[in-house]
Amino acid sequence: MNVAIRFFTRSKKGNTKKLADAVSSALGIKAEDVSSDLTEKADRLFLINAMYAANIDKEVKEFLERNKDNIGEVINMNTAATGASTWKAVKKETDKLGIKLSEKEFHCAASWIFINKGLPTDEDYAKAKEFAQSLL
Repeated sequence: MNVAIRFFTRSKKGNTKKLADAVSSALGIKAEDVSSDLTEKADRLFLINAMYAANIDKEVKEFLERNKDNIGEVINMNTAATGASTWKAVKKETDKLGIKLSEKEFHCAASWIFINKGLPTDEDYAKAKEFAQSLL
């Protein structure tokens, strides 16, 4: 099974990047930014992203569009200060492109300015690692 990890973040805090790095460490697969297209078919793509203005970023949407033929299934993983998951927004895009989206996802709260200070925690990253490993 070919597995890939892609992430997108605009945050200077780096919560989403840290989540991607945790999954990368757990799976032994390099996590790359969504600006890096898939070079071969990924049976499972761990898509690690965050909520921006109640939606996923256009760069995530563009990555999915460019790589739709190389994605077997997307596994959504995300952080958000608002507590909102990106799953529904990712589902809207994957449905439009004919890409399978796993019903299972990993979501955790993250800090932003003065909201959710100290989140995600080391325990959250450990849970993300366990989640990713459980899907292989």
